[in-house]
Amino acid sequence: MEDILYDFISLSIKCPLCKTSLMDKEELVDGKPSIKLNVEVAGSKGTIRLSSIYESYNFRCDVDLPQNEIVNLSCPHCKENITSAAECEDCDAKMIPLLLDIGGKVSICSRVGCKNHFLEFEDVATSLKRLYQIGDLLDQLPEGFELEAESKELIETGTYLHSYCPHCNKTIIENGLVKFKVINKNDEDGFIYLSPYLNVFTSKSNMVIPEDKVVKDVKCFKCDTSLVERVVVCGECSSPTVKISVSARSKHIDFYLCSKKGCRWHGLDEKDLHDIDLEDSLEW
Repeated sequence: MEDILYDFISLSIKCPLCKTSLMDKEELVDGKPSIKLNVEVAGSKGTIRLSSIYESYNFRCDVDLPQNEIVNLSCPHCKENITSAAECEDCDAKMIPLLLDIGGKVSICSRVGCKNHFLEFEDVATSLKRLYQIGDLLDQLPEGFELEAESKELIETGTYLHSYCPHCNKTIIENGLVKFKVINKNDEDGFIYLSPYLNVFTSKSNMVIPEDKVVKDVKCFKCDTSLVERVVVCGECSSPTVKISVSARSKHIDFYLCSKKGCRWHGLDEKDLHDIDLEDSLEW
């Protein structure tokens, strides 16, 4: 039902730095107020107005935007450049975060032509409820449709989990697989690659990791920071867990994996269990 929502309503956007509205009610894109930003690309400076309709890639710009070039976007009010440490998992360009007026943010890729983007709500139920109360959306919903504010989001088996390091916020997906640097009990290091799909347990590594053995350390291969979480332990074997950040459909969540080779336990932080369920694997 969330797809129905985005088809009918535009998102109101603020600058993440000065918190000033970026909405331009005079210059419309897709018939809705546009998101006005300063743009700099390939030595040219100008103004760009993005569509505020989610999943629309339409825009107006008074300078040429060469394909595959990296753009710098800045706030027309505070003049500060808007960027983040997070990288696009499709092309490695920096992601540009913009604040949602209803709480949360939308992040877009800074590379011209790349369509990677995602929404991140602070509170899913509250944000959706506020969206449905905006404009004429209620008149356009299917007959009998009701929003249950307390309903949980179910992340289904096979869902692609956009995976990031919780420390440097960079993607840890490389060549379609989640990549970790691992240290074994002999202080030898190597890499292990896991499937990014929920409840798909395929893996490969360039070093020997004995079954049923806990590795000494697991690190982000980009910032070399340990991802081992010793407070939250495996719900099956009580081994230390590995904490990463994933973006499934609506928000970034803490996601834990068991550090013992062969153990398939994984879970969420307690703060997310009220809003999100993981579908059980058919293999369990």
